[in-house]
Amino acid sequence: MGSTSDKIKGATNEAVGKVKQGIGEATDNASLKGEGKLQEHKGEAQQAVGKAKDALKKGIDKA
Repeated sequence: MGSTSDKIKGATNEAVGKVKQGIGEATDNASLKGEGKLQEHKGEAQQAVGKAKDALKKGIDKA
């Protein structure tokens, strides 16, 4: 998977996670809030992987 797709999937997971948290908060559904929090963190991790791939590629290109 390329760095761009990692970053896009990460941003999507982050956004969906935040929506789930909001719905869980509004409906007093602790399970949905927790699921949203996990998905948001997954998205953050995916974006970090994409950024790391970019940095690695830039380092290789300079060598």
